[in-house]
Amino acid sequence: MAIERIQPDGLNHPTAYTHVVRVGNLIFLAGQTATDSSGKIVGVGDFDAQADQVYQNMRAALASVGATFKNVVKTTTYLTRPGDIEAYRNARVRHMPADLPASTLVFISRLASPDYLIEIEAVAALD
Repeated sequence: MAIERIQPDGLNHPTAYTHVVRVGNLIFLAGQTATDSSGKIVGVGDFDAQADQVYQNMRAALASVGATFKNVVKTTTYLTRPGDIEAYRNARVRHMPADLPASTLVFISRLASPDYLIEIEAVAALD
C-alpha cells in the first residue's frame, strides 16, 4: 500500500516531520500546535486563541486530503494546564461535529515549546 506524505499549504513546513501521512484510506495528522503558517506561536498564554489555531491547523491538514472533522475517528489531546479543561471542551464543541471521535486526553508538564498550551494529533478515515 502506498504511503503519501503531505505538507499542506497554510501550515508551516517543518523539516523534522510530516503534517499528514496517508496510507490507503487512513489519514494520520501529526500533533498540531498553535503555530501559524510561518511557524510563529499564536496566542502565547491565551488558551482559547491557541485552541482555535490548533483546530484551524487540523482543518487545513484534513482538507489537504479531502477530509473534514467528520472523518476524524481518534484524537489524542495534550494539555499543559489542568485548569484549561473546560476551555478545551468549549473549543472542541466549537470546532468538532456532534459525532465525536474516540478520544484520549493527557495532562503533561510541557510540550515542545514551553509556550504551547495544547497539542492535538488525530487519525481520520476516508469513505
